[in-house]
Amino acid sequence: MITVYSKPACVQCTATTRALEAKGLAYTVIDLTLDEAAMAKVTELGYRQAPVVMAGAQHWAGFRPDLIGGLAVTSA
Repeated sequence: MITVYSKPACVQCTATTRALEAKGLAYTVIDLTLDEAAMAKVTELGYRQAPVVMAGAQHWAGFRPDLIGGLAVTSA
């Protein structure tokens, strides 16, 4: 299960979801501006920028095509 914690008008968020789609990976988007619990969760993990991607035990912030590519390999 891949979750993308996003914000409106976020260029890196859009790039991340497009890359996930291009790799054929299913994901869920949660808008951090609408979900206080989600914002608290990513803040507690130390993240200060969007998107925050959580995929199982792995998580990161920002547009990371290298890590998205790794998810595509492990899900194949």
